[in-house]
This record gives sequence, C-alpha cells and structure tokens, in this order.
Amino acid sequence: MNENKSVSDEMIEEIENEASESLEEIDDATLKMREETIEPFEDEALEMTEGPVPDPILPGKAKKHVKTMHLMEKTKKMVKEVNDREEACRRLLAKGIKEYKDAKSVLKANGLDACVELVKKLGYQTKNDELEEKETVVFTPKKELKILVLKDISRGRFTGFVFALLGGIATAIGLVYLATEKLNMTLNVTRVPSEDVTQSILAWFSTLLGLHEDVTIGASVLGFLVILVMILIYVARVNLKTSSNLHVAVKQFVEAEFYIEQKVNCQPEIDKINMHIKDTIGMMRTYEVLFTEQKGKLERILYVEGEREKSIDYHNKSYAVIHETKELIRAIREYMNSPIAEEGKLSAKSVFLLHHAKNQADKMLKQFY
Repeated sequence: MNENKSVSDEMIEEIENEASESLEEIDDATLKMREETIEPFEDEALEMTEGPVPDPILPGKAKKHVKTMHLMEKTKKMVKEVNDREEACRRLLAKGIKEYKDAKSVLKANGLDACVELVKKLGYQTKNDELEEKETVVFTPKKELKILVLKDISRGRFTGFVFALLGGIATAIGLVYLATEKLNMTLNVTRVPSEDVTQSILAWFSTLLGLHEDVTIGASVLGFLVILVMILIYVARVNLKTSSNLHVAVKQFVEAEFYIEQKVNCQPEIDKINMHIKDTIGMMRTYEVLFTEQKGKLERILYVEGEREKSIDYHNKSYAVIHETKELIRAIREYMNSPIAEEGKLSAKSVFLLHHAKNQADKMLKQFY
C-alpha cells in the first residue's frame, strides 16, 4: 500500500510539473504500477495541458474533451520529436559509414592490396600471420525499442448515435407492447396492424398524462419518450467516452515519457563516431602515401633480388623494408577488422586500434625526417 502511495505521489508531481522531468529507473513492473494509478489523477492531467480553452462557458465535459485532445496532441508531438531525432541520427550514421567505406576502398586500391601481395611474394608470411581481410560488421546497431504507437481517440458521437437509434427502436417496441398488454390486445407481428388498432394504441399513451384517449396527444407522448431515451443514451455514451478518452490520454502520456527516457539522445554519440571517422579518414590518407612509397621499395627488392623462399634470405635493409611494411599492414588490418561502433556507441577498442595505427604510421614518418 505504501509503495503504491509513493508511486501515486510521484505521478501527481510529474503531472503538475507538466512532465518536464524524465522518469528515472523505469522497468516493466514500474510501468504496470503506474498504469494502475492513472485514474485518480485525471483532473490533474487537465491542469497540465497547455493553451486556453476556446470557450470559457463550455460545460465541464466539453472542456474535458478539449483538454484531453490537447494532451493527446502534446503526447504525439513528444513522441514525433524523439523519433525524428533518432531518424536524423540514423541518417548521420549512414553518411559516416559511407565515407568510411569510400576511404577504405581508396586505400585498398591505392597501395594496400598491392603491398599485401608483394609481401606475400617476398616470403613474409607464417602460419600465425594473418594478412587476409576479415569481413566484419563496421557498425553493430544498438537494440532498438519497439516504436510506440499512439491510439487515436474520438468523442463517441457516431457510436452514440447508433446506440441511441437502437435504444429508441427498442423503447418504441417495448412501449407498444406495454400498450397492447394494457388494452388486452394481441398484435400479429407478421403483418402491419390496421388503422383502428394503430389509433387505439397511440390513443392509450395520452392516458399516461391522465387525459382522455387522444391519438394526437398519444403519438406525441410516444415520440417524446422515444426521443428522450435516445438523448439519454447518446449523452451517456458521449460522457462515458469523454472520461475514457481522458484515461487513455493520461496513460499514453505516461507511456510516452517512459519511451522518451529510454530513447537516450543519440546526437552526442553520433558526433563522437563522426569525429572518429574523420580522424580515421585522415589516418588512411597517410597510410595511402606510405603504402605507395613502400610499394615502390618492395617492387625494387623483388626485381633486384628476385623471389626467395623466406624474407630473412633477403639483404638486411630489404628485410627491414619488408618487416616495416608488414607491421603497417597488420596495424591497418586490425583497425579495419574491428567495428567502429557497437550498439550505437563508439567502440573503445576501435579508438585504441586507431591510436595504434597512428603510432605505427608516425614511426615510419620519423625515419624520413
């Protein structure tokens, strides 16, 4: 009981603050408990909605409907904003993936693949030296939440009209049956009653007012009773629907807050990933230059010294060139074989391997200056 009370207090506070703060530590059990505590706070939900009611003299139910619709619009806007933000993040991520793959293709075409083949020909390969590129996923997507689908609401006017019509027909039939019972008549439902029978039945309804039998007054009484029942049914249906709509609106508003809280803002992570990709592209351009230069050296060694069984059989300086080229290949391969992002976040392993690849390139550059 105390636990439910604390949940209720939290609901009131959030609704009065116009749901400006996100809910914390949300799980399925909490969601269930909060749904059970929605009804007592529907009046507070009316106060939470923004904007004036168009007509201050509207009856209470009309005001409630207007504010319920406003709450629904607010909820839809909240959900749309978070979904649009996530879609924008997806587009940014897709752009980053394309730029990364383009840079990778250029690097392979402008030196990497050629150096890999030359190193193999020059005998620098052992059982534990894996030079082949692995097919890995560049980005592993995060676990997606099921998209929140909001239920539309209506005033219940159409269903109210249908129910009222059915109720009116049933009322008319019941009153006619009552009149025949009072008149000790038996109607043949297989055919239309005669004019005399119809007038007798209609005239009986005037006696309900303490008057003498009169067809005109009786018909008016019957019509009035039928229309009265129809109006009552229609009004009851619309009022019940209005209260039900407010319950649905508050429930969906709470669910939307749960949904938004779990949809963590993706923009900071996407910015990190894009900065990492730009850093990667710059590093790949450096490797492109280095591999172009190493390619020429390896071709010279292969031309001058020919193919030998092992790389250690080459001249010491040639072996050093082969070895340093292999280390460059190993560094860039390790980086490219590791996902840049995992579950929507920049991979710490990718950051480390990029740093290692940069260090390897810096070692080469320091030899030239």
